[in-house]
Amino acid sequence: MKPITGSRVYLKVNRVDPAVSEAAKAVTVSDVHESMGSEGRISLMTSRMRPILDGVKIAGPAVTAFCGHGDNLMMHRALYLAQPGDVLVVVCQSELSGAQWGDLAARYAKKKGLAGVVVQGCVRDVDVVREMGFPVWATHISPIHPDKKAHGLVNAPVVCDGVRVCPGDLVVADGDGVQVVPRKMAPEVIRAAVEKMKKENAVADQIDAGGTPWNLHGADKIYAAMDIEEIDAAFDDR
Repeated sequence: MKPITGSRVYLKVNRVDPAVSEAAKAVTVSDVHESMGSEGRISLMTSRMRPILDGVKIAGPAVTAFCGHGDNLMMHRALYLAQPGDVLVVVCQSELSGAQWGDLAARYAKKKGLAGVVVQGCVRDVDVVREMGFPVWATHISPIHPDKKAHGLVNAPVVCDGVRVCPGDLVVADGDGVQVVPRKMAPEVIRAAVEKMKKENAVADQIDAGGTPWNLHGADKIYAAMDIEEIDAAFDDR
């Protein structure tokens, strides 16, 4: 892979509206994903991207970094420039070449008020970061040492785990994965996700009252209209 020969660092970010980020904290990645329609599939990171800490959920505007092989200098610049509530999205040019994130970065990010970090590449010191309670999603865990001398990008568009992320886009992450919502789409998508959540909460109340998903989701009517043979007997495998 060719080394990066020049760097671009953008000092300002056009962030998604803070009210939209706040509303997104109330919904799940599944709610957001389904509310995006076909766009949701191309903006969903793969199952490689997993949280190192269970039971956490974040939503906030992306601050991006693209780091050279075995190096995390640009991650540190992006971290320095990030603001409270931001989600740092880091891409390493060679995923297994050097850890992008560790306990000291997490300690600073937590003190600064960042929402969390998403890393295509390695993170380390995970036991300490878990104790700290700072939300991290990553494709790999490895203690391999990173340098701090390579060129890269900060607050420019990156492709993280197959998804294009522009600075200021809304990033929503939980135990199901990481969903990116383009900044201009975010208000409409989150409104739809909130409505979806309300409907599902109503269904949950009906289940608590004795209802069944089979009927509440309309599966009974769909099933009844299909040509399905039901046999009032056990399968005989003799």
